Amino acid sequence: MAAGRRLRRPALTTLLHACAALLALGCLAVTLWTGLEERPTALAFGVLVTVGELDRWTGARVREAAPLGAAAALSYALLGADAGQPTRHGVAQVVAVVLAAALLGCVPHVARGQGPALDHLARRLLCVAFAAVCFQPLYHRGAFDHWNGPAYALLLLALLALTVLCDCVLAAALAHSRTGWPFGPLLRDELRALLGIGSAVCATGAVMALAVAVVGLWALAVFSLPLLLTQLSFKRYAAVRTTYRQTIASLARATEIAGYTPVGHARRVAELSRAVGRDLGLTRPELAVLESAALMHDIGQLSLVDPVPAGATAALPGAEQRRIALLGGAVVRQTGVDPSVAVVVERQADPYREQPVAARIVRAVNAYEEKVRDAGPGGPLTALEELRLGTADDYAPDVVEALGRVLARDCLTLPWAG
Repeated sequence: MAAGRRLRRPALTTLLHACAALLALGCLAVTLWTGLEERPTALAFGVLVTVGELDRWTGARVREAAPLGAAAALSYALLGADAGQPTRHGVAQVVAVVLAAALLGCVPHVARGQGPALDHLARRLLCVAFAAVCFQPLYHRGAFDHWNGPAYALLLLALLALTVLCDCVLAAALAHSRTGWPFGPLLRDELRALLGIGSAVCATGAVMALAVAVVGLWALAVFSLPLLLTQLSFKRYAAVRTTYRQTIASLARATEIAGYTPVGHARRVAELSRAVGRDLGLTRPELAVLESAALMHDIGQLSLVDPVPAGATAALPGAEQRRIALLGGAVVRQTGVDPSVAVVVERQADPYREQPVAARIVRAVNAYEEKVRDAGPGGPLTALEELRLGTADDYAPDVVEALGRVLARDCLTLPWAG
């Protein structure tokens, strides 16, 4: 991306960070002024949030990087009683305890150069404050005194569900502000992810609040253990996914090492293809397939006796392009990669009206990258115009227009040199 664009902080991101900072400062000031109520309870929940943040993963992007910390924070926001005795802490203390614990949990990540993630911290504070504002004032006024048994449990679940929905909106808004990608698909991806770890966070947060209300703080150790084990399992899964992506990247570099394609060509096509897919509203699983196929789109050239000059397959006759694509699909199928990736690689040279969306994107982006490679300062505009002229037969018009929008957002400065 353009260096200037990276340095500009989007207005919405700045606004949300400023709101979170003001909230944090205000709650800290109130808590310091009034004192800390029920210190053992605050300490117990603070320790649990800290443990969750210490154990959060920092690799592949996930819906919730610290589910145990999130569940503990939300549970404290919705805590009405401790071992049958009403609690006295308010919204300000909830936010202050969660902030202190989250910052403490970030220390090792900061030392390793992996944090803190300001978006993550801002979302955590704003969502915890939302849940606490919805529950604590009403609880202290006795509004829930007649809510017993299942009705009270359903109330907590409803508040938690509303809170995580707000978190989804915040996450999608922050991603939209930073990247310019369409808000709708981003929100859809966030909502779909709730069916996984999000539902576990909601259930655990509600159970913790209910259990502490009946048996006291000892319940935290019992009910946090399953989510902690789940968090460890997700970390292992994330490590496996990282290894998978590294394997695909290594396979994609085979054509560069062998001299069939220029250095960095596959990476550039993959990055730009993913941006175009985002603009077109592809889901997260579809984007993963698209990125893998873009990385491996030229692997069929390894079967050629005579390399294509500069690896520029877009200028070859259609029959030769299809032969290379089929050879590439056969190679991909032998690697154990997702079969849908092989389908995209195989069909990237078909007529665009017969192609899946991912194959249309890879074809157009690959052609753009080849045309722009040595075209000089005016190369991006010239290459894009050539693609537009080819929309009658070779390239999908909606993909070319999406490519134009992506390039326009980045001032036509996406890198085309190695």
